Amino acid sequence: MTTKGKLLCLMMITCSVVLAGIGAKVLFSASAGEPGGSSAGKTMTGQTSTLAVRWLNDKGELLPAASVPRAVKTDAEWRKQLTAEQYQIARGKGTEPAFCGAFYDNHKTGVYACVCCGLPLFTSTAKFDSGTGWPSFFKPVTSENVVTQLDASHGMRRTEILCSLCGAHLGHEFDDGPPPTHLRYCLNSASLVFKELKNPPK
Repeated sequence: MTTKGKLLCLMMITCSVVLAGIGAKVLFSASAGEPGGSSAGKTMTGQTSTLAVRWLNDKGELLPAASVPRAVKTDAEWRKQLTAEQYQIARGKGTEPAFCGAFYDNHKTGVYACVCCGLPLFTSTAKFDSGTGWPSFFKPVTSENVVTQLDASHGMRRTEILCSLCGAHLGHEFDDGPPPTHLRYCLNSASLVFKELKNPPK
């Protein structure tokens, strides 16, 4: 990226982030999950106080489904936990500028988890270069960990992707991805944390 492009990107981010907050908590395993916001299955309807999700062990292997409380926090608590950009995107349903996020060009082997609650969402094995400037994946780590709902904002009809445990806004799903799913999960880097796997499973 040229110096001019970097400056433009920085200006776009600065202008888009208007909500304050500090810190970011990175969680990864079942023992690190926080109690408490959003839904299970394929949609955000019919919420219950608990839901079944799947965590990963330290090798990046899926563990059996476990029933856990939803990750519910007040708005003030989310603002305190997250940076201004993370809050604006993950809790405020914002979108970061293309080619500006931390992970769109990340080629390391590992797991992408929710920035809000630490639930594992996607792995590097499902990541591909979509040319859009946002991290793109053709499938989640497991269907239990993400949910979708209709997004009719901005005069469009899109499929919004959310973390099933806390309801964080992750991005949008499109049907122009590669085989075998032909889906493209287009995500915001600010909604994610990345844990590199030094010794991934074979």
